[in-house]
Amino acid sequence: MRDAVKTLAQQRYRETFGRYYEEFAIGDLYEHRPGRTISETDNTWFSLLTMNTHPLHFDREYAAHSEFGQLLVASPLTLSIVVGMSVSDVSQKAKANLGWKEIRLTAPVFCGDTLYAETEVLEKRESASRPGDGIVTVKTTGRNQDGKAVCDFVRSMLVPKRGHGVDDAANY
Repeated sequence: MRDAVKTLAQQRYRETFGRYYEEFAIGDLYEHRPGRTISETDNTWFSLLTMNTHPLHFDREYAAHSEFGQLLVASPLTLSIVVGMSVSDVSQKAKANLGWKEIRLTAPVFCGDTLYAETEVLEKRESASRPGDGIVTVKTTGRNQDGKAVCDFVRSMLVPKRGHGVDDAANY
């Protein structure tokens, strides 16, 4: 478990997020809440912002003639939301993302779907070159409102040990 607050002074507290290296345990599963419902506006803006011009993401009439019969959420948006849902619990204290692998988009996501995410700790080890840090590898899975897995990926992060994070600075 992690501490939820940092005591700053008598009767003064600061909410904390993320985990130190010591707080990760292989096999632990973290459920991330709240969920996130994806709107058509989210999908259109993301598609335009990233210059993704595939009409399946923003041309309703075109999408209606596809095998899906409706607009598809751009897969990088699905990935971004699932990653974002995990940050406050898993990687908010991380110093760096070290790598991603096995990114899979396992089912389509449609406008109006609500995503939920969960993360399993796969591995952890102390850093050989940075004694104040460790390397944590996790697998995060995104599911829709029906519990169907729509996305999963494995990522590794450089996570500080207690007393070595940015949050630990005396004046922060």
